[in-house]
Amino acid sequence: MFNKSTDEIHNEMLSDIDSSYQKSVGFPTFDITRAFAIALTPVYKLIETVAKKLDVRNLSGNELTLYTKQRKNVVRKAATKAYGTLTVYGNGTVKKGDVFETEAGTQFQATKTVAIAASGIVPIEAVKTGLGGNVGAHSIVKIPKTLQGINSCTNTEQTMGGYEEETDDSLLERYLEAVRQPPTSGNKYHYKAWAKEVSGVGDARVFPLWKGENTVKVVIINDLKQPADSELVSKVQTYIDPNISGTGEGEAPIGAYCTVESAIGKTIAVSVKVKLLAGYELTEVKKNIETGIEAYLSEIAFKQNYVSYGKVANAVNDAVGVEDYSSLTVNSGTANIPVSDTEVAVKGVVSVAEQ
Repeated sequence: MFNKSTDEIHNEMLSDIDSSYQKSVGFPTFDITRAFAIALTPVYKLIETVAKKLDVRNLSGNELTLYTKQRKNVVRKAATKAYGTLTVYGNGTVKKGDVFETEAGTQFQATKTVAIAASGIVPIEAVKTGLGGNVGAHSIVKIPKTLQGINSCTNTEQTMGGYEEETDDSLLERYLEAVRQPPTSGNKYHYKAWAKEVSGVGDARVFPLWKGENTVKVVIINDLKQPADSELVSKVQTYIDPNISGTGEGEAPIGAYCTVESAIGKTIAVSVKVKLLAGYELTEVKKNIETGIEAYLSEIAFKQNYVSYGKVANAVNDAVGVEDYSSLTVNSGTANIPVSDTEVAVKGVVSVAEQ
C-alpha cells in the first residue's frame, strides 16, 4: 500500500501536474519532482513498516512482548529451570551451588546444603533454563569438581519442570484470547487466562459448577501439549486458589473453590506397513513418522475432540522416506478416536514394518 518504488512515486507526482507543463526528461518539472520522489522513497517504506505494526499479528520478539503487555497486560512467560533430587553417596557435605552433571554435560546445582552420611538426598535444579534440563532417571552421574568425602551420585527419577521462554505464537494466542474472550470478574475466561499465565502451561479448559455452586475445575496440559506433572498442577493451584480454600488468597475471588487437575493422557497407538524410498532405512523412517504423529497430536491438543484417522494417515504418507503405505491402524482400528474434554491425545507405540 505505502511501499512504492521511486518510479511509482514520481509517476504519481507527474500525473497530478497540469498537462500544460512540459514533463519530459530534462525539463525542470521532471527533474524537480524526481528529486522529491527519490527523497520520499524511504519515507514511504517507513510508513509501510509502521502500518504493518499496527496489526499485532505482524509483530515478533520484543515488539510483541511490549504490545501485549501494554494493551492487555498479557506478559510473555519466562523460561524455567528443571528441578529434581539427587542421591549422593559418601561422607561429607554437599554445599548449595555444588555442581553435578550428565554424561552429555548438562549441569545441575544443589539448591541447599546437605550433610551426607553414607548417602543422602540433595535437591537440585538445572544451571540453565529450558527443556534441556529435563533428563531421564540415572542420567546425572558425574561430579565435575571434587567434593571432599563424596564418591558418587545419581538421580533415581527424571528431572522435570524445565520450559523454554514462551514463543511468539503462544503469546499471540493468549493476547487474542484476551481480546476475543475478555477475562473479567472471575468469569470462565479469567480462569483459563490465570492458568495459562503460569510458566509451563500449554493450555487449559474450564468447567464451571463442576461440583455444585461456587466450584470450578481447571484442567491443564503442559507446554509440550502433554499431561502436566504434579508440580505444575500444584503451581497453578497455588496461583489460582491455594488449598482449594475459596478465601481469595490466589487470583480467584472470595467464595470460588477452584480445583486444578492435569488432563488424562489418551494413548494413540499406530501400526503401519510402509514401502521405503530408495536410500532410506526403516529406523530412520520410523522416527520421521513418529515426529509427524507427535506434531499432529500437539496441534489438536485441547482444540479438537477426536484424533482423525485420516490425519494420522497423512502424517505417515508425508513422512520423509515413505513412498507408500498400507495396513494402517490407529488403536487397532480404522476409525477416528474420540478424546474427551479432560483428555489429551499422546503418542503411544508406533509399529512400522516394511511391506
